[in-house]
Amino acid sequence: MEVIGESSGLARVIEQVGLVSCMETSVLLLGETGVGKGMIASLIHNGSMRKSGPFVSVNCGAIPETLVDSELFGHEKGAFTGAVTKKQGRFERADKGSIFLDEIGELPLPAQVRLLNVLQTREIERVGGHCSLPVSIRVISATHRNLENMVAEGAFREDLWFRLNVFPIHIPPLRRRKADIPDLARHFIRKKAEKLKIEELPVLGERGIRQLAGYHWPGNVRELENIVERAMICCRGNCLDFSGIIAARNEALVAECNTIARSTFMSLDQVNRIHINKALESAKGKINGPGGAASLLNIHPNTLRKRMDRLGIPYGKKRSFALSG
Repeated sequence: MEVIGESSGLARVIEQVGLVSCMETSVLLLGETGVGKGMIASLIHNGSMRKSGPFVSVNCGAIPETLVDSELFGHEKGAFTGAVTKKQGRFERADKGSIFLDEIGELPLPAQVRLLNVLQTREIERVGGHCSLPVSIRVISATHRNLENMVAEGAFREDLWFRLNVFPIHIPPLRRRKADIPDLARHFIRKKAEKLKIEELPVLGERGIRQLAGYHWPGNVRELENIVERAMICCRGNCLDFSGIIAARNEALVAECNTIARSTFMSLDQVNRIHINKALESAKGKINGPGGAASLLNIHPNTLRKRMDRLGIPYGKKRSFALSG
């Protein structure tokens, strides 16, 4: 697997990956959204003695709370309405390999208790089952949230955090490793050329490099990939030009900062109320699932509902009635 930045911005990360890959130690990957935690998890698995086994990735924030047990641990036929066949969970599928629990901070507390039990016993029990099944797995988890703060707030179990935080690896954001941007951009140019059916690769010139280096990259590597693709679609010459795209993003950032500056004397509840309502409007009132307000705000749906209740923001039928009224 090609790792861009392994000799510069990611040198420390790659060194840590080399130290821990060959062991069975649990690893916790920390870093902002879009920094490449999934890629580092794959590197750890591929460098381990389990590399010939499965690598199962789970986005904990994308699983509805009612389906967490079934998705992680599986279910027996007839365990609940809709369970028409027996299903293996992600842990069972990861047996003899590694499981990557991405956005582990989004797991609800009841699921955290059951996960802790699996990590302690190395056994799972399917929903509706009556026997325990042993599993041999290596656990790699990741989050963009501060789990230590969540522990202090009672939102994350301390004993589970201790289990996961054996070997933490901090992945730096792109704005702290801008020397990697030219190589990353060229990698994405090659990758996107195949997708876009572009035969002649556009050139990344000095001007383009300066434009990319001058941006702050809140979306990290994922945002860089999207911007390169957009520039390639809009490109009318041999050299990529990011001026219109980068300028638009910077203007949006300035506008956001100005809005925040003007609302200096608003209370935190007021700011949260405005922000949540904006997400709900964008999601057309939807809270759960892809494109829902919880996904847009990067928090668990149940956490969002509790905040909405506290702030007096209606949802579901209540929201519909409030809007119609």
